[in-house]
Amino acid sequence: MSGTAPDHVTARLERARAAARQAGVDALVVTPGPDLQYLTGVVKHSHERLSALLLPAQGAPAFVVPTLERPGLDGSAVEAMDVLTWTDGVDPHALAASALGDVRRVAVAADMPALHVLGLRDALPGATLELATPILRQLRMRKDAEEIASLRTAGAAIDDVHARVPGWLVAGRTEAEVGADITRAILETGHAEAAFVIVGSGPNGASPHHELSDRVLQTGDVVVVDIGGPLPDGYNSDSTRTYVVGEPDAEVREVYAVLQRAQAAAVDAVRPGATAASIDEAARAIIRDAGYGEYFVHRTGHGIGLEVHEEPYIVDGNDLPLEPGMAFSVEPGIYFPGRWGARIEDIVVVTESGGESVNRRPHDLHPC
Repeated sequence: MSGTAPDHVTARLERARAAARQAGVDALVVTPGPDLQYLTGVVKHSHERLSALLLPAQGAPAFVVPTLERPGLDGSAVEAMDVLTWTDGVDPHALAASALGDVRRVAVAADMPALHVLGLRDALPGATLELATPILRQLRMRKDAEEIASLRTAGAAIDDVHARVPGWLVAGRTEAEVGADITRAILETGHAEAAFVIVGSGPNGASPHHELSDRVLQTGDVVVVDIGGPLPDGYNSDSTRTYVVGEPDAEVREVYAVLQRAQAAAVDAVRPGATAASIDEAARAIIRDAGYGEYFVHRTGHGIGLEVHEEPYIVDGNDLPLEPGMAFSVEPGIYFPGRWGARIEDIVVVTESGGESVNRRPHDLHPC
């Protein structure tokens, strides 16, 4: 169960109702996942038994839950709602439809299982179902003070792990051995889990989503270390630093200096009113002008919060104006297939006048 305060739950539910009314939607139906956690603080998992928040644009919310799972809601904000329980053999979609009443447009959470989407559709033959994402993303993109504090805590925790990484990157060890050390450290720093651990050494560093392998680290290897995970409250860390086993050669120094300038330029470009695409271009232009444009093969960043990847996405074509409270990664990379790669990543929060990085570890290419 999340520690989301009851007053925050009330405010978030009301904002969601207002957004639904503005969109002309009669009700939101939100099954377990990050949207439900954001709105209610309830952390559950979807399965074949329906649990769902029913949030009419007008009127009070309700919560449908199997009777055998009702005790799991004790102490949560859901207890203040009308909790509708059901037992095996009862059609929960019909129960939800009855509670929703006469609705014509119903928006459902993006991660609602197809089993429940189709069941709800059949139980509401006079209604159309659509994604709730356009409504809920407007709320979740703008982090409040409590959420920003969580992101700062997560950033400091993962910085503590990166501070220990150089001691583990020793020639003769495998990526998997280093990854095991990192995983333990992530848990020791207060994370609920290590959601991802990337240790990309040598040619593996040229694969942005490489994870771990039995490759043995060698002197001269450039090593990309991208790590993160959720705190107990669900808010995530995500930070990348690039290291060298031994001393970097001249080519590595030259390319990495370009990457440093690109990442710094993108962070410096963060401010209210700037578009997401303009932050991407700030990094990409420097890499492109240095002749390495074809080796920067992904977007510059992604939003972060209750999910590691959420909106806003810092990518070409996204003309969304940035607003205070938005939080996202700034992580340009340069990757030479079959040879090596490098990436620098910080999480940045938009402030009233610019951007604040929650990651404070140096960006220098760190010899190990």
